[in-house]
Amino acid sequence: MTESGHGLIRTMRILSAIVLFAIGAIHLFLVFDGVGGLLGVLFILNAIAGIILAIAMLAARGRLLKLTTILSLLFIIASLLALLLALSVGLPFGITETWSFTLVPQTVVIEAIGVVVLAITSAVALRTRRVA
Repeated sequence: MTESGHGLIRTMRILSAIVLFAIGAIHLFLVFDGVGGLLGVLFILNAIAGIILAIAMLAARGRLLKLTTILSLLFIIASLLALLLALSVGLPFGITETWSFTLVPQTVVIEAIGVVVLAITSAVALRTRRVA
């Protein structure tokens, strides 16, 4: 792989880790801001997953990095889809959301950007033979 190829994958991994950490931090902040019950537990799990995936994005190599990029992409898609469903039709157990709730518009934007960033990262990681 060329030096520019290593630079691209390194840059995309850093951007992906930032987005994953931001999503985890948002969910953790919302728990500390008062979200409780089942939704609070789900937010804590989301925060833990986001932070672990962010660390893995920076630490993983080779096949494990390829797996991490795919899992991270699926994680962000699921998180965004859950939020959009909660905003529109609601989720099971009566979980609904409004656009005026704390950080909802910002979360939608960050997660949408995250889908694009992680899709690019996954494509770059999967097309390279040996990932740095």
